Amino acid sequence: MSHSTRIKLTNTIIFIVLAIGAIFMIAPLLWMLSTSIKQKMDVFALPPVWIPSNPQWGKYLEIWEAGPLLSGIKNSVIIAVSVTVVGTFTSSLAAFSFAKLRFPGKNQIFLMLLSAMMIPYPAVMIPQFMMFSKVGWIDTLLPLIVPGLFGNIIMIFFLRQYLISIPNEVIEAAKIDGSSYFRLFSVITFPLIKPAVAAQLILWFMGIWNDYLAPIIYLNSPEKMTLQLVIANFNATYAIQTDYPLIMAASVIALLPVLTIFLVFQKQIIESVAISGVKG
Repeated sequence: MSHSTRIKLTNTIIFIVLAIGAIFMIAPLLWMLSTSIKQKMDVFALPPVWIPSNPQWGKYLEIWEAGPLLSGIKNSVIIAVSVTVVGTFTSSLAAFSFAKLRFPGKNQIFLMLLSAMMIPYPAVMIPQFMMFSKVGWIDTLLPLIVPGLFGNIIMIFFLRQYLISIPNEVIEAAKIDGSSYFRLFSVITFPLIKPAVAAQLILWFMGIWNDYLAPIIYLNSPEKMTLQLVIANFNATYAIQTDYPLIMAASVIALLPVLTIFLVFQKQIIESVAISGVKG
């Protein structure tokens, strides 16, 4: 067997394996969309019907009256946008400080931040709840917003590694020209790390949008619930009635913002991962 033939065979096998993996990942999403336009009796039909002969789009109108879906979307947007926008700014500043500035205890502070990543969330869940309870933040959006405004440890670590690859001569030359530290960050450094910042912001937004554990701890009132809690309540209420088309319709609505953001900005995510892999 020639070398070119072996390469073609290897590429074919890799393509087949990746195609099978893609099918397993996409199939649940397609089934969710298919179920949302079926009638109740067709959900458990055998053999399964992927494309209904008579699509029913009424569930997409019914979900807005079946639960506080609109307020859930509004609350999720408030949390995700405020945390990612402000938190990305503070995380970028922190990463710039750890990567390019000199101050006492810099490495020790950074190691303390990294050690915080190793503590599982359930270990701090109860102390955090008690702390927020004493300040009267339970059943408000504040416990879900305020901590994230001070930055994200994973983003700080990622951006710091990215900034290390930028030559220090660029920063030193700007210092000689009399640039302030904030100007060093905003005018010189930030434009160089835009791909990495965009990728981390998008991934962070997706994580907050899909978060279920933290909201269920702090939120009780239906009008304060995030979208994921509303979907969970849909599942608890309407699964008993086997109204899976309604549940799947609500799930599709919850998926659309994240899916749209990922499809629009997937280039930035791939570029950021590729560049960091080469330089890191």
